[in-house]
Formats: sequence, C-alpha cells, structure tokens
Amino acid sequence: MTTEHTSAHPIAIDPEQVGEYPALTKSGGGYFYDDVLEYRVWVHPHAGGEDLHEGDDYYYAFATFEEAAECSDETLGAEKPLVLVRQFESINEAVPGQFEHVIAERITEWRVEWLADSKRTATSIPDFLKSRAH
Repeated sequence: MTTEHTSAHPIAIDPEQVGEYPALTKSGGGYFYDDVLEYRVWVHPHAGGEDLHEGDDYYYAFATFEEAAECSDETLGAEKPLVLVRQFESINEAVPGQFEHVIAERITEWRVEWLADSKRTATSIPDFLKSRAH
C-alpha cells in the first residue's frame, strides 16, 4: 500500500526540479496560478542568518509548504515561506482597476495565502474580467 503525502497547500508539480528554478523571478501579481513549482525560505545574514554567500541573501527550496515552514521556524534570519508559481495565463494590472489578460509563461514568487481559490481554470480569467467590466 502506498501512502500519499498530504499537505495544506499544493505540492510542487515536479519535486525533482525543486531548487533548479532561477533565484531571481517576478514578484507577486497575476491573480491566478497554473503550477506550484516550489516553496522558498529566504534567509538574511543581516537579520541573523548564517552567512553562506558573503553577506548575500539566499533561500532553501522545498516541495511542500510544511517542509518550508519547519525550515523557516528553525532558521535564524529566515522569512516565512513563499511559493514559486508558474502562470501560463495571468492578469496584468499596470494601472489600478485596468485589467489585461496576458497569455505568456511567467514565473513569480507569491505569498502562500494567495494560493487559496486561485488555481486557474479555463474560465477563471474570463469570469474575473467579466465581473470587473464597467
């Protein structure tokens, strides 16, 4: 009998790729996500974290939120976990209240709580735009 891992949040779509994504990505935005790539815990030497990179910030990457949260709780100078998501379609809001449907792959870091009810479906973006049409 196999035991499946359960988590309060989606598990990384490809655990073998965790830690292989670029460190520098977009930050936030888009309203919807397609895939969870990894959970990241950023560590800041200036805030008490171990200095592993000549004073530069660094992160640890995990396939599950729970692993990231444990690392965050146990590591000096660590932030709360962030989630790296991939978006194949997203919403751009360059001007507040003006929304644009963008079809292009984008990788961005999000706050974990943004995952709730934001997994993109075929109708997510059209429904979102329709509900905000003037």
